[in-house]
Amino acid sequence: MFSIDFSPFYVSLKLSLITTFILFILVTPLAYFFARFDFRFKPFFESLVSLPLVLPPSVLGFYLLLFLSPYSTFGKFIENTFDIRLVFNFYGLVVASCIYSLPFMFSPLQSGFANLKNNLFEASYSLGKGRLATLCFVALPNIKSSLLTALVISFAHTMGEFGVVLMIGGSIGDETRVASIAIFESVEMLDYDKANIYSMCMLVFSFGILFLLYFLNLKTKNNFK
Repeated sequence: MFSIDFSPFYVSLKLSLITTFILFILVTPLAYFFARFDFRFKPFFESLVSLPLVLPPSVLGFYLLLFLSPYSTFGKFIENTFDIRLVFNFYGLVVASCIYSLPFMFSPLQSGFANLKNNLFEASYSLGKGRLATLCFVALPNIKSSLLTALVISFAHTMGEFGVVLMIGGSIGDETRVASIAIFESVEMLDYDKANIYSMCMLVFSFGILFLLYFLNLKTKNNFK
């Protein structure tokens, strides 16, 4: 018999919830702007936002490590101002997670906003509502499916990330040792029983998240019929 330490799942869950919340607050107005307005350098910025989708995690993790390290201008500023070192601690994981999960929040929201009809916005503006009120009380309620997809996929992607997390946070118990790293370390130590339990938990959790997403999306579509 052996004991299983489930603290990596707690760290992963906390990281995913915080990341998803921050991304929702920051990315929603950004996706709304990109969906509703055209400007000269729009393709460039869309490519920049979507870059983590195609960039290898090792490459992204390496440059984030340089960017967040105390030897960089940004990292040094954060450490001197807030006394927080962004590498190998939970705060750095949050910053890194928000960057590499950004397109998973951005793309569904942008697509949802882009599919809304213009007369919906015109009606809102004619009633005296500003752009912020229109976004919060008109646009968001009408893209429930896209919003749910953005939230769930961002959460699930952060929950399962390995490469970037390992490079930025390492493996510090109860702080940066997430579930994916716990699985990797168990395999390295040839402890396949523990790795199997960790992996099975992640498999069941991931399936449950996706099932909930598809079920709620189907229910939302049926309600509009």
